[in-house]
Amino acid sequence: MSEAIRFYYRGSEHAVSDASPNRTLLQYLREDLHACGTKEGCAEGDCGACTVVLAQLDNGELQTHAVNACIQLLPSVHGKAVFSVEDVAPPRCAGQERQLHPVQQALLECHGSQCGFCTPGFVMSLWALYLTHQAAQTRPTRAQICDALSGNLCRCTGYKPIIEAAVRMFELPAAEFPHQQWLATLQQLQQKLHASVAPDTCPSYSAQGQVFYWPQTLQQALQVRASTPQATILAGGTDVGLWVTKQLRDLNTLLYIGQIAQLQQIQTVDAMLEIGAAVNLNEAYHALCQHYPRELTEMWQRFASMPVRNAGTLGGNVANGSPIGDSMPWLIALGAQVRLQSVRGSRQLALEDFYLGYQQKDLQADELLTHILVPLPRPNWHWRTYKLAKRFDQDISAVCAAFALEIADGSILNARITFGGMAATPKRAMAAECALQGQAWDETTLNAACLALASDYAPLSDMRASQDYRRNTAQNLLRRFWLETRPHAPLTQEQINVFAQPHSGEIA
Repeated sequence: MSEAIRFYYRGSEHAVSDASPNRTLLQYLREDLHACGTKEGCAEGDCGACTVVLAQLDNGELQTHAVNACIQLLPSVHGKAVFSVEDVAPPRCAGQERQLHPVQQALLECHGSQCGFCTPGFVMSLWALYLTHQAAQTRPTRAQICDALSGNLCRCTGYKPIIEAAVRMFELPAAEFPHQQWLATLQQLQQKLHASVAPDTCPSYSAQGQVFYWPQTLQQALQVRASTPQATILAGGTDVGLWVTKQLRDLNTLLYIGQIAQLQQIQTVDAMLEIGAAVNLNEAYHALCQHYPRELTEMWQRFASMPVRNAGTLGGNVANGSPIGDSMPWLIALGAQVRLQSVRGSRQLALEDFYLGYQQKDLQADELLTHILVPLPRPNWHWRTYKLAKRFDQDISAVCAAFALEIADGSILNARITFGGMAATPKRAMAAECALQGQAWDETTLNAACLALASDYAPLSDMRASQDYRRNTAQNLLRRFWLETRPHAPLTQEQINVFAQPHSGEIA
C-alpha cells in the first residue's frame, strides 16, 4: 500500500501522493507550491542558488543543515521539515513593517547583494550557520564562515561583503529559532508515520508507475534488494540526483537507505572505525578527524561543499566508485575494508578489491554496501593525502594521492600508495611500493620510487589536466610526502602548504 510523502513546510504538514519519485524538492517548491524564492541555477548542486535547510530527528535530537534542493528527490524529505528563504523573516505583524532576520539585515547593511539571484541561497547557508552557532552560543571564525559558504557562488557582488555580513549578523539583536516546537512537531510526525505502517512492512511510495522504498531497518532493505535487484540505491542523492537532472534518466524503482538507524551509526570495533553507509560526509569526516586531524582535516574541508557534505554519504562515495572520488585513495592506502550484506549473509573485503574496473564493482545483485571499516592509528605508520584541483573549494580533483608507510629503525616495512584520477579506478602504485619496500626512507629511495611511479599509470588528458601534468604532479606529491615525513628536519604544514596558514581575524 502506497504511503504519501509527508513533510512540514511553511508551518504546515504537506502530503504528496501524485508526484513522480524522480521529482526534486526544488521542482516541487517552485512549480507546485509557487515558492519561487529558491532559485534554480546549475541543477547539479554546484552553485547553491537552490539552498534550503532541512530539519530532522537524529537519535531523538533536532538537527538542521543546509542542502541543495535541486538534487534532493522529493520522497527523501519524508518525515522532515523544509525551510526556504520565505521562512527566514518572522511573520508580519498587523500594522507594522515586516522585520528582517539578522541574516537578511546584515546582508542589507553590508551591501551583500547585487543582482540578487544567488542571494536566497546565501541567506539559507548563513541561516544554517546562524542556527548552529546560536545553539552552541559561539561565533564562527572566518574559516568556518568560508566553509559554510563554500557551496554558494556569486558572480557580481563579490564575497567580501557577504563574509562581512556573516560577521555582522551575530552583532544584531538575536532571532530565536523555536527549537523545542520543531522537535515536538517532528516527533509527532514520526509517530504518525510509524503508526500508519503495518509491522514488518517496508513503507513505500508509488506514483506514475515508479516506486520509492523507505526501509526502516536493514533487514527490510535487504529484502527489498533481494526481490527488486534492479532498484537504484539512494543515500544522499548528490550523485544519483544528477542522473535525474543532468542525464534525464527515469529511475523507476528507488531504494532509499537514509532512514535506517543501523546504517547511521559510527562505532569502534576491533581497532577499526566502523562507519554506516548512511552516515553523511560531514559526520563521517568529523569522526575520522578525531583520530587523524593532521592528515584529513584539509581533505574534509575541500571535499565538495557544505551542502553536499550534509547530504552525501561516505558509503555512497565508495559504492559509486568514481575514479576521481576523493575518499577512496586514502581509504585504500590505510587498508580500509567494506562490508557487503544480503539476505544470504555478509562478507568483508579490502576496498581495493571492491573495484574491478571502470564503474565495475564486486557487488552481487542482492547485496548492499552497509559499512566502511577504517583502521585506527597504528604505531610507526606515517601517511598523508593530497588533492590537486584548480580551486581550493568545491572542485573535482585532477589528481588525488595518498601515501602510507610503516617505518621502523629507519627502514620501510610496508608501503601503500594510491592515486585517484590516474586510472579507471582508484589504484595502488605497485612499482613505486616495491621501490620503497625494505629501503631507508631517504632521498635516494625517494628518487627511485618517483622513477618507478612513472610506470604505474597511463593517465588520460582531459579538461582538468594533461597526461604529463598528472605524471609530474604524482611524483611531486610523493616528494612532498617525503618532505613532511623525512627523519631529519621534516617540514611543517605551514612551510609546505599555503592553505595551512591560519586565517587572520581581519576580513580581507
